[in-house]
Amino acid sequence: MEQFKEIWGTFRRKPIGILGGLMLFSVVFIAIFAPWLAPYDPDEKIDVEPGDLLTPPDAEHLLGRDDAGKDVLSQLIYGARVSLTVGFVASFMAMFIGTTVGLVAGYYGGRIGNTLMRLVDFLLVIPGLPLMIVLISMWGRGLWKIILVIGLLGWTYTARLVRSQVLSIKERQFVMRARALGASNFRIIMRHIFPQVLPIILAETVLSVSGAIIAESSLSFLGLGDPMLISWGMMLNFAFER
Repeated sequence: MEQFKEIWGTFRRKPIGILGGLMLFSVVFIAIFAPWLAPYDPDEKIDVEPGDLLTPPDAEHLLGRDDAGKDVLSQLIYGARVSLTVGFVASFMAMFIGTTVGLVAGYYGGRIGNTLMRLVDFLLVIPGLPLMIVLISMWGRGLWKIILVIGLLGWTYTARLVRSQVLSIKERQFVMRARALGASNFRIIMRHIFPQVLPIILAETVLSVSGAIIAESSLSFLGLGDPMLISWGMMLNFAFER
């Protein structure tokens, strides 16, 4: 219960985080109940007339139809599922890597910490989107490859944030007392330090989901996504090309 209070306190100090969380939960709700909220099935084969293509919004199709005669609103609702999958999986992957690197670098310090932080600095100075484009071009298109690329490149800010907190926490009396009693480094990190940084990690995770969704949309818009899946980025790509 105390951990949840700390998490809520962290969000209260960041109004943008609260707004982002509300928007995220709204989109999650839409994605979960897409079959009931979407007026049409975007994967259903339909017979269309030439006059049904690229029609403007009307009472039956609130956002109009695309060049295949399919309802744009239904694609937007179902596309939330793919975009959220990328956002959550890539964010949790990035949070896991960033938290691990931050804990190790902050607690051990020395050569290990300096080496890890130089790696973080190196990745921070490289523009993220161009590097993602290069990696996707080398590995090939696909949803899970996009998730892997975003997760492998999105952990640097979390690592720096966690490390800065660990540097302060490891000097507190309860940590020094545990060390004096013979607790192992792993036990100190997991039982005494990690719970203290968990609220910040969770808050950062929620904020990073939107960044992962934007990254996926950008890559899909540039034609590097999976054309067989409906996502917000692929919708933009199809609309731009046509």
